[in-house]
Amino acid sequence: MKKTLLVYILLISAFALYVLRYEYSSEANGSWEAKGLRGDIGETYIMITFQSGLEYWKSVLKGFEDAGDALGVTVEYRGATRYDPKEQTTIIEQAIARKPAGIAISAIDPQSLIPVINKALDAGIPVVLFDADAPDSRAYSFLGTDNYQAGVTAADKMAELLGREGEVAVLTMPGQQNHEERTEGFRDTIRDRYPSMKVVEVTDGHGDAMKSRDEALRMMKTYPELGGIFVTEATGAAGVGEAVQNGDAGYPLQIISFDTNKATLDMIKSGTISATIAQGTWNMGYWSLQYLFHLHHQLTVPAPSSSDENAPLPVRVDTGISVVTRSNVDDYYAK
Repeated sequence: MKKTLLVYILLISAFALYVLRYEYSSEANGSWEAKGLRGDIGETYIMITFQSGLEYWKSVLKGFEDAGDALGVTVEYRGATRYDPKEQTTIIEQAIARKPAGIAISAIDPQSLIPVINKALDAGIPVVLFDADAPDSRAYSFLGTDNYQAGVTAADKMAELLGREGEVAVLTMPGQQNHEERTEGFRDTIRDRYPSMKVVEVTDGHGDAMKSRDEALRMMKTYPELGGIFVTEATGAAGVGEAVQNGDAGYPLQIISFDTNKATLDMIKSGTISATIAQGTWNMGYWSLQYLFHLHHQLTVPAPSSSDENAPLPVRVDTGISVVTRSNVDDYYAK
């Protein structure tokens, strides 16, 4: 009996040692089955934007950081302080020199950044773009709003507000891919769906509240029957709102903005701005890091290599929009 018990103890001990050795071996070999989808704190992923002081980036960065926490990796944020392609290029060059595990970029200019984006890829660093695309670069994916469709949505909302007739204008940022797509979607929709409406002018607001305010005041004088202005970014919308508050149009001017900074939300709540298009900013940051992580660890492949046994990485991902009005504005304030 004692001999049988001793045999059982030896067998159980041997099995326990086998299990411990297997788990140690799996951990040492970096097995995803053993440790889950986790990286290493030494892996650094960098997010790069422009106009880094904008409130808009907070939600995007929060998504990036949340993904970093989920994956157990290090994340950093860098951004050009101004609206300056040369400054952003320099920041990307500095990031490349550090050899990070991946870089997520919101491209200030779709053309001038192509060489430096491709340089990162040539250095073996995965790159994805978010929010603002550089479609002719070799970046693996773009994660962001379908900006043309967002312009369509803004046009439909403007038509609803104006009873499907009247003159409208657009304040935008020429030369930036996402703003041009929003403008195009808005103009095409007004032209094709609403024959009693007309886009009388598209002008540059420079992404600046003061300049946008001055442009809005000028257009209100130039077009006395102007019924609405679509502003393709939030900073300029605040300036247009101020123009309406301080000007004397003699009738309500409908303003449709983009994004959900506090100034915009406050003006919606007061009735100065009629609506704004909210983007899925957290999704942009979160999934940008998830994509970079999968590329770095060769858990997926870019779409052109779809014959590979791994699931291909999508080239474009629509992170979604919603329309914010006075009826639902409270849901969009930062909690």
